[in-house]
Amino acid sequence: MSVAPGWILTEASHEFAARLAEQAGTDLEGGKQIVMSALGGIPIGRPASPEEVANLIAFLASERAASITGTEYIIDGGTVPTVK
Repeated sequence: MSVAPGWILTEASHEFAARLAEQAGTDLEGGKQIVMSALGGIPIGRPASPEEVANLIAFLASERAASITGTEYIIDGGTVPTVK
């Protein structure tokens, strides 16, 4: 099984959104919107937190998930794939 995270709001991605915001003359939320738009959109309206990904991994590593096999878990808030 595997975990496939989308955009996670880490310190580095927060700084990236802040740089984009500065370049675009907007605030941090505007910078996040720039990233989400480039990704095709995130229906839940925000990136995932590291804790959300960690919670999924902790569950999958627990006895409660003992019979789950061969599955990819996409944790990306419903990011809409873009075609280039």
